[in-house]
Order: sequence, then structure tokens, then C-alpha cells
Amino acid sequence: MIWNAPDLAKAEATLSDLVASYRDAAPKLAEWLEENVPEGLTVFALPGHHCRRLRTSKPIERAIQQELKRRTAKVRVFPNEDSSEHLISAVLVEIDECWAVDTKAYIKWKCQDA
Repeated sequence: MIWNAPDLAKAEATLSDLVASYRDAAPKLAEWLEENVPEGLTVFALPGHHCRRLRTSKPIERAIQQELKRRTAKVRVFPNEDSSEHLISAVLVEIDECWAVDTKAYIKWKCQDA
């Protein structure tokens, strides 16, 4: 619901409600949401056509999630949180490096208002 909000104010209010709902049950998650998600809300400052394109990045998310699942399924049980973060970070860096050299643009910055 945060990313489908009509504007930044509504997205921030929805995020605040979400953080409050997890505060008691999962305080670490609530802290992470509060610390990291506001940076992603900058998408609401973009023009409408870019905003829609960036906040609905399901194909990209799906590709990342599938790769993470494929790589972590082989490990099955991580000895600690740091080891899982290390593997996941390495996979994300690898994906980022591939995207950095890719010539296909996800966003065409020179476009007409839609």
C-alpha cells in the first residue's frame, strides 16, 4: 500500500502505520523499515510516468528474488545472520554489476508526459 499511495504524504502515513503495527511483534523489522524505506519514497518526487515505472518494478524484483532463492536454497541453514547477509550481499553486488554494463535502459528519461 505504501508504493501505491497517491502522494508522498499518504505513503509516509501508511509507512508510519506499518512501523507501528510491527513495533511490538518484530521490533528489529520495525526499526529497519523506519530507517530504510523513507529513502525509497523519493520515487514520489519524480514525474508521474517515471514514478509509475519505478514503483512497479515487479519484473526486476522477481528476477532478484528468484536468484536469491536459488542461491540460498543450496545452503538451507545459515550458521548466523552475518553469513546470510554476506551471501545475499554478494549476490546483489553481482546482479548490480551485470546491470551496470547492460545497454538496455529500464527508464527512458526523454519521454513525453503520459
